[in-house]
Amino acid sequence: MPLPTPGIASADAGVVGLAVMGQNLALNIADHGFATAVYNRTVGVTEQVVAEHPAGSFGAGYRGRGPGSLVPAAEVRDFVASLKRPRVAVVLVKAGKATDAVIDGLSEHMESGDVIVDGGNAHWEDTARREAACRARGLRFVGSGVSGGELGARFGPSLMPGGDREAWKALEPVWTAIAAKVDGETGRPIEGAGPGRPVDAPGAEACTAYIGAGAAGHFVKMVHNGIEYADMQMIAEACGLLGGVLGYEPARMAEVFAEWNTTELDSFLIEITADILGQSDPRTGRPFVDVVLDTAGQKGTGRWTSEAALLLGVPAPTIAEAVFARAISAEKETRVAASGVLRGPSSPEFTGDKRRFVESVRRALYCSKVCAYAQGFALMAEASRQWGWGLDFASIARIWRGGCIIRARLLHAISGAYAGGVELPNLLMAPAFAAQVGEWQGSWREAVANAVAMGVPAPAFCSALSYYDALRSARVSANIIQAQRDYFGAHTYERVDEARGRFFHLDWPDPARPELPA
Repeated sequence: MPLPTPGIASADAGVVGLAVMGQNLALNIADHGFATAVYNRTVGVTEQVVAEHPAGSFGAGYRGRGPGSLVPAAEVRDFVASLKRPRVAVVLVKAGKATDAVIDGLSEHMESGDVIVDGGNAHWEDTARREAACRARGLRFVGSGVSGGELGARFGPSLMPGGDREAWKALEPVWTAIAAKVDGETGRPIEGAGPGRPVDAPGAEACTAYIGAGAAGHFVKMVHNGIEYADMQMIAEACGLLGGVLGYEPARMAEVFAEWNTTELDSFLIEITADILGQSDPRTGRPFVDVVLDTAGQKGTGRWTSEAALLLGVPAPTIAEAVFARAISAEKETRVAASGVLRGPSSPEFTGDKRRFVESVRRALYCSKVCAYAQGFALMAEASRQWGWGLDFASIARIWRGGCIIRARLLHAISGAYAGGVELPNLLMAPAFAAQVGEWQGSWREAVANAVAMGVPAPAFCSALSYYDALRSARVSANIIQAQRDYFGAHTYERVDEARGRFFHLDWPDPARPELPA
């Protein structure tokens, strides 16, 4: 049945792109009492979504708004015409050229002051370009990170909007309503959302806030994903240690992770890892993880984070190691061949206290996670300084407590560390984290030492520990590097007994090797 041509502008907001993420976000918006315009390039998709979710299927609404609805359109011009001014159009299509094409199409029909929101996984440099192009047309633009996957989009994602502040004012009622909710006192996610049944609890805080100007929103989402890469890699390494050192089977690991989820490690990723480890393969009955090929895919956001760290000169080695770990996992055939050629340690049987070692791995995982977060927040801090975004790190940690993939108890503590505008040279230097990591470093070193001794790869654990050791070292061995650079390239050096910023050069070819001011 052909879609009707919209009459008067009746929709509070609209969504372009009705693949799984776009469709789920549109349904989430409608669940919260908003009339939601929907458009998809393939009209049949729009017809199907509307047929499956007719009027009256969105419950009683949210906080007195009344029930929402879907307002379908077959053409872009009809979609735009159905939106109330200032129009808010959320784009959720494949990142790249498809997003540019949709923005161009919307721009032809939208008017000055209207708002375009890119909710895709866009590269932050593309976001900066799109924001400037929309501004030149008199349109307002928001690049918003949307984290939480398909279920998050449907029932409450973490939302990271950046761009024009006036545009945020138009978007804020929708984004605040549909975002994941957490308890304001404990920071714990509030569960229970379902179709037509949004979360609405006293004291609930929405997992969204204005991030900053320009590309700030998508940059912060990118860093979120970089931390996610590290977090997932470190959890995998913990499994590798429990299996490779202690010989634990997946069912036993599942019990360990379930127990860990009641501690400081309480998080979505720890929770689902316990569930995964306890799952049996429906085809063979073997542990599910034992039939999953050990090659991990990636979509590029971890690499983007590492590239941004290199661009800005911010050390983020643990995030980079997680990216490289996925890369080496993809070289399955090479690894299989190398396993028959390259020798490792004799792998003696572990003779220590197994319970003690499990606790050491737990503490190592916690300490390494803090290092990964420290690297991510340091990267955001430098980006904020360079581009004047004025990022609020307490707010960013708060909106990551629910909805997103890295949601965790740890984020409540991180938010507290930055509360009141506290400026930290590094997250590890917050008193609570400095004390905890300092107390547990012995266990951390024990876990890493056993990994090295027994040949169990743990690149993220090792990288995080090296980062911690470098950060706490008042003097590192880089003096050798700088001396080498001065020797072969006359790149100069600073002296420990002179003020910073004064540079010198040793005239190496001269037999007397006099020191010269640079």
